[in-house]
Amino acid sequence: QVQLVESGGGSVQAGVSLTLSCVASEYSYQTTCMGWFRETPVKGREWVGNIDSEGGPVLTPTVEGRFSISRDKVTQALYLRLNNVKSEDAATYRCAARPFRCPRPFTDYHVSYWGKGALVNVSS
Repeated sequence: QVQLVESGGGSVQAGVSLTLSCVASEYSYQTTCMGWFRETPVKGREWVGNIDSEGGPVLTPTVEGRFSISRDKVTQALYLRLNNVKSEDAATYRCAARPFRCPRPFTDYHVSYWGKGALVNVSS
């Protein structure tokens, strides 16, 4: 069972930048595909982006141009950089992983492992 642990959440003001990190208990074919989803009580769960172990980042159009998703080539840790944070970005951001390459679209149906989440609060 792969464990995913997020970090980097917190309370920030609108307009600043923030980086979320996700570390897995193992990096193997089980974590070939990793990604981020975010959850709010109102909107529910929303896919944010994903990336394979060999690259190929994909982001939802809603955040393209402001967010970036990446993986460290050595450690394979997953990152989500949030630039110019807006109030609508406030959510619990959850790391997700699955064996083999990321499908398109990557939905929660495809996720094998979930992190508990990192809460991002945004104040204006």
